[in-house]
Amino acid sequence: MNPEPPWAGAGQPHGAEERQRRRRVQRWIPAVVAAVAQLPALVIAGARHAPLPVVLALVLAFAASFALLFVRRRPVTVLATIAVMILPAIALVGGPPAPALPLAIAIVIAVVHGLRLAVWVTIASLAVAEPLVVMAVSGARLSIVRVLAIVLVLSLLVGIGEAIRTRRERFREISRRIAVQRQSEAEAERVRIARELHDVLAHSLSQISVQAGVGLHLFDSQPERAKESLESIKTTSRQALDEVRGVLGFLREEGTSPTRTPGPGLASLPALVESFASTGLTVSVLNELGDDVPPAAQLVLYRIVQESLTNTARHAATGRAEVVLAAADGWYEATIIDHGGGPPTGGREGRGLLGMRERAELFGGTLEAGRGDNGGFRVHARIPSRPRTRDDGFGA
Repeated sequence: MNPEPPWAGAGQPHGAEERQRRRRVQRWIPAVVAAVAQLPALVIAGARHAPLPVVLALVLAFAASFALLFVRRRPVTVLATIAVMILPAIALVGGPPAPALPLAIAIVIAVVHGLRLAVWVTIASLAVAEPLVVMAVSGARLSIVRVLAIVLVLSLLVGIGEAIRTRRERFREISRRIAVQRQSEAEAERVRIARELHDVLAHSLSQISVQAGVGLHLFDSQPERAKESLESIKTTSRQALDEVRGVLGFLREEGTSPTRTPGPGLASLPALVESFASTGLTVSVLNELGDDVPPAAQLVLYRIVQESLTNTARHAATGRAEVVLAAADGWYEATIIDHGGGPPTGGREGRGLLGMRERAELFGGTLEAGRGDNGGFRVHARIPSRPRTRDDGFGA
C-alpha cells in the first residue's frame, strides 16, 4: 500500500488543533481573571479577620474562581455552585463584596447564553439567603440597604450580559446577511457564465454543424466549396475558443484582479453576418445607432442579434433575415425578423429566448418574441440608453 502523500489531511487537523487550543485558552481566561482580581482583596480580608472560619470562607470563595472553567459547559450548575461557595465569605467579611467577582462573571456568561431565568433565580436566592446566613453566624440583622445594593449590582451585571448578547446576535445577523449576499452574488455569477457560454457555444456549434453538413454534401461534387466550408469551420471554431477564453479567463486568476477582455459589440456585426452567409442565410442589417453606444449596451444588443440569427439558421428554414437597430426616446431598439414559417403552435420558450430576455431585463429593458406581421418570427428588444440596473454582462 502506498503511503499517503505528505500533504494529505494536513489542512483540517491543523485547523482543528488550533480551534481546540483557542477553546482551552478561552476557558481559562474567566477563571484566571477572577482569581487574580480576587486574590489581593481576599489576602487583606484574611489578615484583618484572623478567625479560622473566616479564612476558610475566603479560601472557598477563591476556589469558586476555578469553577468558571466549566461555566461554558454547565452554566446553570456552575452559577448555583459559585453562589453557594461565595455566600459564607460575603456574609462573614462584609464590606466590598470582592468574593462575589466569580459570581459576577458567571452571571454575565449565563445571560449571554440566554439563561435569564436561572440568573434571576440565583439573584433572588442570594438576596434571601445572605441575611439568613449572617443572622445564623453572628446573630446580627443585615441592613436592607446592603441587600438592595447587592441586588442592584447583580442586576447591572445582567444588563451588561444582555448588551453583550444583543451585540453578538446583531453580529450573527450581519454575518448571515453577508453570507446570503455572497451566495446570491455567486449564484448570479454562475447564471451569467452559463448564459454567456450558451450564447457563444450555441452560435458557434450551430455554425459548425451547418457548415459541416454543407461540406459533406459537396465533398464529391464540388470539392472547392467543401474546402471553403472546412475553412469556415476552422475560423468559427477559433473565434468560439477565443470568446470562451474571454468568458472563463478570469476563473484562472487567483489572488489578482481578473482581466476581462472586451466583449463583442456592434462593430462585430459585419463578421457575424458574414459567418451566417457561409451557411446560406442572407442577413440585411440597418444600423441607425451611432458610435456613442456604451459597450455594455452594445454587448446586450450583439448577443440578442447573435442568438436570434442562430435560432433562424437552426429552425426557420429560410434563407433571409433582417436586422434593424435604432434609437428612440432614450431607448435602443433591436428588431430581428426572418421569413420562415413562424413559431410552432404551443411551442415552449427555449433557453435561447430565455437568455435574451434575461439580458434585456437585467439591463432594464424588455424583449418580445413571436410571430411577425408577415409571417416568420420576430424578436424586438428595447433597452434604455442608460441602464436602470447593474449591468450583468461580461466585458462591459
